[in-house]
Order: sequence, then structure tokens, then C-alpha cells
Amino acid sequence: MSNSYTKAAFGLAITSAEADLLRRVITAIEMIGDAETSIDALEAHYATIGADFAALFPRTELSPFDGLLDLFPDENYLVLDFDIDIGEPNAEGQVIVFLSGEQFGIETAANLIQRCARSALPFGFEWASDHDRLRPGEFGGGYVAITETAKEFGHTSQMLDRAMGRARDEGADGFVLTIRHPEHGLSFWNDTDGFDRLSRARIFSEAEAANFDVPIAHDQPEWLACPRRFAFDPYIAVAPSA
Repeated sequence: MSNSYTKAAFGLAITSAEADLLRRVITAIEMIGDAETSIDALEAHYATIGADFAALFPRTELSPFDGLLDLFPDENYLVLDFDIDIGEPNAEGQVIVFLSGEQFGIETAANLIQRCARSALPFGFEWASDHDRLRPGEFGGGYVAITETAKEFGHTSQMLDRAMGRARDEGADGFVLTIRHPEHGLSFWNDTDGFDRLSRARIFSEAEAANFDVPIAHDQPEWLACPRRFAFDPYIAVAPSA
């Protein structure tokens, strides 16, 4: 018998109001996860839970707490699979919340933070995966970057695949079209403003670059492999907020 783990441990600072909301959310999740909780008990608790909760997690006709379901990747498993320690407010009214676990629900934690800890955004955390036996492919990790509108998930195995792709092919991240100015250096093409700074550059695939009608400029435009630190990584998943 062997065991695999997904581990994370981190803290974030939120407001006292958010901490209070988070406590109510945790209590509601515990209630709906308990099969012995009756619908009458849920309705009675919902009547006292507060307008801020009701606005953030709208009820349905079937249940007052159906608004919580989209926090979870599996609506049949309504459990916070990590520990949450909520501290006391400091002199500035901030509360430190500590999340940790060895079977850490990455997506659930990201959803909970995005919905209930808006003052902390943008926020990110790292996680690790390991195994109690030294098996190939059982070790790695990743991160989640959370904003008000999206959640970005990255995994070390995907980053490694991308790094190896770059090692084999310098154009693995695509290409940018450049011109060189004698005083200002390189400028990079985008379809809106022409040649501009790198942060606004259009990234071309090899096929797109081969078929692109290169514009006439004061200098001969050249194709360069896209700088790796700038390139958008197609292996990173970005999920919009619920």
C-alpha cells in the first residue's frame, strides 16, 4: 500500500468582515455536507446568515445553500479538504487566515479565496505533490495565481515540458517581428499600432510568420524567436471567475 499527497500551507491577510463571512461559509459547508441536516434546519440557518452571504452565494428554490456548490469541482463531494485557521483582528483590523493540508483541494481553495477574500487579491499560492515511495512521476507541484476575474493554474510537469521544448527548438515560444532603431533599439510588431514595445508584441507561430505580409519600414524587419520570459505559455490554464 502506498499514498500520494497534494500539500500546501500558506497564509493571507483579509479584513475582519471577510473573516466573519469566511466563518459563516465554513459553517454552511459543514451543514450541507452533513447528510443528517434537514432542509428545515438549512432554511432556519439561512434566515440568520446575513445579506452579504446571500448576495455572494444566491440560493435556489431547491436549497438555500446551492450557491456554495460552485466552490467545489465535484458537487457530490462538498468538503473543504484542507484546514483553515482564522486568527483575531490586529490593530489595523486585518485577520491572518492560514490554510494547510496534505490532501489539499487546490481548486476549492482558489475559489474560496476569490469569492471571500477580495481584499487580498491578487494573491497566489504554491502546492506540492509527493508520494511515500520513490516512484517516477509522483513528484512535482505548481501554483495558482488568483485575481478578481480569473484563476491561473500552473504545474511543474507542464513547465518542464515547455523548457525542454525550448531547449530543442529556440522558436518553441513563437516569433516576434522586429525593427532596429539607431537610438531606441528594437521595436516589436503588433497589429494595432505597428512597431512598439515588447510588452505589446504579437507572437506569431512559425506558420503565421511564414505567411505574414511583412510591412515596409525604415529598417528591414527581422524575425526573432520570442523571448522565453515574455512568451505566453499555452500549458498554463486560466479559468475565469464564477
